[in-house]
Order: sequence, then structure tokens, then C-alpha cells
Amino acid sequence: MTDGAAVEDQENQAGRVGRADRADPAEQAEQADPAERAERAERASQASQAGLAGQAGQAGQAGQAGQENRTDRTVTEEARPRRRRRRGRRIALAAVAVAAAGAAGAATLGFGGGGPAGGAAESALPPKTAGVTRQTLVDTQSADGALGYGPATTATSRLSGTLTRLPGTGDRITRGRALYEVDDRPVALLYGSLPAYRALTQGVEGPDVKQLERNLKALGYSGFTVDEEYTYATAEAVMRWQEDRGLDETGTVELGRVVFAPHAVRVESLQAGKGDLTVPGGKVLSYTGTTRAVTVELDAADQRLAEKGAKVTVTLPDDTTVKGRVDEVTTVIDPGDGQGEDARTVVEVVVELPGKKAQKAVGAYALASVDVSFTAGTRRDVLTVPVAALLALQEGGFGVEVVKGATSAYVPVRTGLFSGGQVEISGDGIAEGTTVGMPK
Repeated sequence: MTDGAAVEDQENQAGRVGRADRADPAEQAEQADPAERAERAERASQASQAGLAGQAGQAGQAGQAGQENRTDRTVTEEARPRRRRRRGRRIALAAVAVAAAGAAGAATLGFGGGGPAGGAAESALPPKTAGVTRQTLVDTQSADGALGYGPATTATSRLSGTLTRLPGTGDRITRGRALYEVDDRPVALLYGSLPAYRALTQGVEGPDVKQLERNLKALGYSGFTVDEEYTYATAEAVMRWQEDRGLDETGTVELGRVVFAPHAVRVESLQAGKGDLTVPGGKVLSYTGTTRAVTVELDAADQRLAEKGAKVTVTLPDDTTVKGRVDEVTTVIDPGDGQGEDARTVVEVVVELPGKKAQKAVGAYALASVDVSFTAGTRRDVLTVPVAALLALQEGGFGVEVVKGATSAYVPVRTGLFSGGQVEISGDGIAEGTTVGMPK
């Protein structure tokens, strides 16, 4: 074979090999023996199934990543899974709103097209729970008070003359003693709530007569009946009293010779000086009670707190607490500061501190600012839950999430008194021991 023929023969063989490599797989399969064709078919089937599974997995991962990120980045096999929205957080936010606003401005809790009242809750249970308890709720309200001796009262003269004797500031005057003197004659202190408004003489009648006779008896005078009639026997007792005090023995108590006060007094301040002339209506001095007391000013709208005889708690500057009792309630007009401030009506409350223990506790303070807690309301033996358990319902009002086993349901409730983080509730299905949902 010549060299040219050899080269041509090699080229023909290479061409046949190339055509064989490019042959259609189906043609090659037909040319293969039956065993080889079966093996190839098995491998092709497995490859096809693996390819479909891979495409489905990639498509699922790509869809999930697209929902989370909404970007065109490549999805990997370790793509972060989507966070599950939790119903519990939504309820917690609504409950916190109720607690923070005192159930006055809670956010509406909406679920789809309607409120949750009476309907089944979602499958997820609340993060925490609490039980419905039965207890007594007491609502208190605090106000600033001034520790001293109570409000001061001004003593005005009903006589004309010269002030010849005055007590000192802080002096204590008891029944029968001279409060001050006019023209060297005493103006005596007697006990009673009715102020002197007329001369008392034989033949007059009234509660002021009985008030005078009660004092005469307490001072040791007798021979008369304590009643509302000023008899000759009463006049004789008055003459004996006048003699003992260095007064003219007339049997008549002239207007201005006595000053009535509910109890012993403490001189708060002097408003006139020794030697000053005095006339009817002239201010002489001011006085208070002799025991420590607290004075509180309340707005007129809070007058319901100040019922005479009501018990209160007084917190002193050192955080010591003592018990008090409302002794006096008076409505007064505050004229303002005179610089455009309008006059307003206030309620002046005097809180007495009965008992040696209370008086001893306040003895270290001459004057001090204190805190007074009044009882605004009491509800005994009622069902209560923490305020945070309340949910504001979309249709209005409030509800709680009642938990039973692995399920829960929203139940509307009626609210009552709020106190100390608890709230009174009532409603269908609400009983002592019922479990209700709570936020974290």
C-alpha cells in the first residue's frame, strides 16, 4: 500500500469513528445486545426520577426564598425558613394596652372579619395563664396633707374696751380659763359647737342655754337641771361662777364674755397686741385644737371620699403609717391668688389621729407634709383576674381568653372595680378557678 493510500485509509477510519460517536442514542441502543439495552434503560429511568426530584426541591426552595426576601438572589439548599407569625404576641399587645390605660383606652383586638367574643381561639395557646380568684378589692386614692393641729379659727371680740391680757403663741387653754382679758376682766373659754350669739339671762330658752348649763356642771356648779330653760336656779349658778371669776354678779352672761370651742384650744397666732383697743368684730387671736391633726384640701369632685368618720391611712415623712379618721368636712371658697386666677370651691378635710400611738408617732414633727390615703371604693367577695388578662373586643367591651386543656376560647366579661393590678369581672362561664390567658 502506497503512503497516500495509507493516509486515506486512516482518514476513513477516523470519520467512521466520529460518525459512530455522534450517532443517535436510540440508534446505538438498537445496535446493542438485549442485556445492554435493559441495563441502559434502568439507568435512564433512575436518572429521570432523580432529575425530577431535584427540580421539585429547587423549585420549592426558590419559592420559599422568594416569599421571604423578594430578591433575585440564588436560592441555596440552606435557605433560612420563614418565621411563623404568633397569635400570642398579638394578644399580649392588646392585654398590655388594657393594663397601661386602666382599661380606658385599650386597643381593639380584631381577628379577621369579627371580634373574638365567644368564638374558638386559634390553635396556639397563650404564653402564660392565671386563675380567676375570689377576693375583696379596695380602691384607694391619695392626697397631700399638712400635719399640724388642724385648721385655725379666729376669735373676734364682742366687747368694747382695751386688751389688757393676751396668751402666748402655742399656749393651751382649757375649759373655764381666760382666753384673753378686756379691761382687766376675763373672756372665758367654754366647750360647745354653737357659737355665742346673744346674752343669756333668766327666761330664755334654747340649745345655747343647755350648752351653758353643761359647762357650769362640768366646772362644779350645781342646783339646776341641765336643759334648755334658763331658770332662776341657772341664774344662781351663774352668779356663783361670776363671783369666782371676779365679774359683776348679775346672773346674766353678757354677749362676748365667753367663747365656745369644741374642745381645748392651742393659740396659733395673735392678731392684736396688749393695750390695743378692741371693738365688736375686732380680731384678737386664732386658735386650733390641741391634738395633732392633718388638714387636706380636696377638689369638689372628690368630696365623696371625705365622709365624716371614714377611716384613712396617713404616711409620715419617714414612711411610718398611722391610722386616722375624718373629723370635719367643710366646703370653702378659695379666692385664688388675685392675679387672674379664678376662685374655686374646695373641700377642707380635717383628719384626727386618735390614740397615744398615733400622737407619739407624729410628735417628732412640728409641721410636715404627709400623704393621706382615702378609701374610694370596696367590693367584697368578687371574682377577679389580673388587669393584663383583659382583652379589648372588636365589637366593644372586654373579654378574657378562657383556657381549657389544649384549647381556648374568648369570653366577653363585665368589669367592675380596678385595684392593685386586679379587676373585678363577671360573665357566662366565669367562675373561681377558671384559667385565663395572659401575655408574657
